[in-house]
Amino acid sequence: MTSRRSFLQSAGLTTAAALCCGASQPTDPLQPLQEFDYGAIELAPGLPRSQFEQTQQVLLSLNEDSLLKPWRTRAGLPAPGAEMGGWYDAVPEVSLQPHGHGFATGHCFGQWISALSRAYAVNRDPQTRAKVERLLALYEPAISGKFYTNFRFPAYVFDKMVIGLIDAQQFAGIASAHRLLEKTTDAAEPHLPPRALDRDKQRAWRESSGENTAVDYTWDESYTLPENLYLAWERGAGDRYRKLARRFLLDQTYFDPLSENKNVLPGHHAYSFCNALSSAMQAYLADGSRKHLRAASNGFAMIAETQSFATGGWGPNESFVTPNAGKLYASLNSTHHSFETPCGSHGHFKLTRYLLRVTREGRYGDSMERVFYNTVLGAKPLQRDGNAFYYSDYHFDGSKFYFPDKWPCCSGTLPQVSADYHVASYFHDHEGVFVNLYQPSTLHWVATDGAQLSLRQTGNYPIEGNISMRLRASRPSTFALRLRIPAWSPKAIIRINGQPVSGSKQKGFATLHRTWKDGDRVDLALTLPLRLEAIDAEHPNTVALLRGPLVLFAVGNRAPAITRQQLLRAEQVPQQTAWRVQTASGSLSFRPFTAIDDQHYNTYVNVS
Repeated sequence: MTSRRSFLQSAGLTTAAALCCGASQPTDPLQPLQEFDYGAIELAPGLPRSQFEQTQQVLLSLNEDSLLKPWRTRAGLPAPGAEMGGWYDAVPEVSLQPHGHGFATGHCFGQWISALSRAYAVNRDPQTRAKVERLLALYEPAISGKFYTNFRFPAYVFDKMVIGLIDAQQFAGIASAHRLLEKTTDAAEPHLPPRALDRDKQRAWRESSGENTAVDYTWDESYTLPENLYLAWERGAGDRYRKLARRFLLDQTYFDPLSENKNVLPGHHAYSFCNALSSAMQAYLADGSRKHLRAASNGFAMIAETQSFATGGWGPNESFVTPNAGKLYASLNSTHHSFETPCGSHGHFKLTRYLLRVTREGRYGDSMERVFYNTVLGAKPLQRDGNAFYYSDYHFDGSKFYFPDKWPCCSGTLPQVSADYHVASYFHDHEGVFVNLYQPSTLHWVATDGAQLSLRQTGNYPIEGNISMRLRASRPSTFALRLRIPAWSPKAIIRINGQPVSGSKQKGFATLHRTWKDGDRVDLALTLPLRLEAIDAEHPNTVALLRGPLVLFAVGNRAPAITRQQLLRAEQVPQQTAWRVQTASGSLSFRPFTAIDDQHYNTYVNVS
C-alpha cells in the first residue's frame, strides 16, 4: 500500500518532488511541442466521442433569442424569447441572491461560442458554423458597457467572451470576430480592476469605484484573464491584448511565491487558481518568463502532491486545503462537493497540456489521463433544460447528482473540455509524433517529407492494457513515434509488425525511430497492476483501489470490513466492467466512474 506522496515519487514524479524542494527547475527544450489541428483527429465511437457529440447537440438546440436575452436586457434593448433559467438570466438587481437565479448573467455564452467553433474545426458541420455566425451577428448590437456596470463578474464573463470570439475567428472563420472583440473589450475594460486582485483585495477597489460590495461581488476572477488575452495577441488581435495580459498577471500574491516554491494554494478557490496557472504558462510562451514557468510547474506539483484525491480531482468545497492536516480525509465525511468536475478537468487538461508541451515529460500525460477516466468522462450528461453535472462526490456515501441551479459554470466548460479531447491525445515536433492518450482514434497528418500519414489507434484501454496502432502512408517516411509509458506500469512490451522492440525511453516516452511503411503495426502492452493509495499520510488505512489509471469505486452505501490483501485480489467479472472482491461477509462490487449510474458508492474504504 502506498500513500499518495510515495506513489507520486515512486511513479517517476521526481522532478515534481525536486520542484517542491527547490532542487531543480524545468529546462527549456528547443521548441514546445505543437498541438495538431482539431480536425486532424477523429475519435472512434465510444464514450469520449459520445460525450462530445451529445454536448454539441445541446448547444445547437439552444434558442438564440434566449441566449441573447441577458445581453439585450442589460443593454436596454428589446429582449424577446424565453429566459434560459438558472444562473444565466438577467434579473433586477434587487432580486439578486448569492447563487440561484441570475447568479452569473450570460456567463457561458462565450464558452458556448468557443465550443461550437472548436466543434466546427472537428467536423466541418455547416449547421454549427451557421449557428456561431448568427449568434455573433445578434450579439453585436447588444455589446454595451451597461452589461458590465455594477455586475458581479465583469472579468469572469469578459474572459469567456475573449476565448469565444478568438475561437470563432480561428476555428470557424468568422471574419467579424476580432472586430467584435475590440467592441467587447471597449465595453468591459472600464469595469475591470487596475490589476489582478485576489478575492480579499476586491472590496476596497469596488468601494472606490462605486460598485456593489456584497460578498459575492468580490468573487470575480481577474487573475485568469491573461491566458486568453495572450492568445488573442498571438492570433493577431493586436498588441492591446498582450499589454492587458501583462496587467492582469497575479504576481505579488501568487506567481512570485509559487516561483520560489512557497505553497500559497490553501484557502484559494481551487478551479480558478488552477486555471490561473495556465495564464502563467502563456506568460512563459509569449514573453519567455521563466518565473511564470516555475510558478506553473511548482503549482502543478503542489496540486498533484498535496491537494489531489486518487481520482486526480482536487478542491473539496471548491477550495485548496492546508497540506498535511488531514483535510482531504475530513472531507470524506463532511461534504459531497469533492471536485468541481467539468470546470476542474478543463483547467487541469489545459495546464497539463501546456506543461507536457514545454517539458516533454510523460508524467503530465499520466496526470491528465487520471483526471480524464476518473472524473469528467463519467459526468452525467448536460441536459437541454440546463441541468448540469457539477461535483464529483468522494464522500463515504457518494453518488452522482445534478447541481440544483440550472446552467451553472460547469455547463460552459463541459462542451469545451469534451471538444478538447481531440487535441489532448497527440502532439508533434519536427521529428515526429507523441502519443499521449490511449483512446480509439485516428490521427491524420503530413510528414515533413511530404508523406500523407494516418495512425489508427484501437483497443479497450484502460479496461485492457493492449493498444494497437496501424499506420497508413502514401510512401515510406522516416520519423519518430513516441509512446507515453505510464509511470504506474512496471512493464511495457512494444512490438512492431509482431516483433518485440526496445525503444529508448526518456521522460516517460518510448521512442520508435525508423522508416515507416504503409501497413506497419505497433502493439503496446501495458500491465495494469492493482494497487492502493491512501487518502493522506495521516490516515494510511483509508485507501482507494486502483488498476492502471482507473480508480475502482466500491458500489454500495458503506463498504464492509475489508483487508488490503482482499482488495489486491480483486478479480474482473467476466463480460462486465466490474470487479469483485471477496470479504468475510460476502462479495463487494467495484466499478470505474464511467460504469456507475445511480448507485451509491465509496471512493475510499477503510482497511484493517
